Amino acid sequence: MNVSLTPTLEKMVREKVESGLYNNSSEVIREALRLMNTHERLLLEEKRERLRAYLKVGLESIERGDGVELEDGAAIDRFFAGLSRGK
Repeated sequence: MNVSLTPTLEKMVREKVESGLYNNSSEVIREALRLMNTHERLLLEEKRERLRAYLKVGLESIERGDGVELEDGAAIDRFFAGLSRGK
C-alpha cells in the first residue's frame, strides 16, 4: 500500500519518529488509525446514549399520558411535518 500525505502531515509523521516515540512512519500511521477507530466508536456510543436519554424522556411522557397516538402513515407524516415547522 502506498499512501500520499500532505507536506504538513508528512512533517508530523517525521517529527513523531524523530521524537523516539515510534520506530518508523508505519507505526505512526497505525497508531493514528487505531486512535481514529477509537474516536469513531466513542462518537457512536455518545450518539447511542443521547438516543437512550431521549427515548427515556419520551417513554416517561407516554407513561404520564402526554403521548400522541399516530394511527397511520399519514398521521406520522403530519406529525413530523409539524415538528419541522416548530409546531
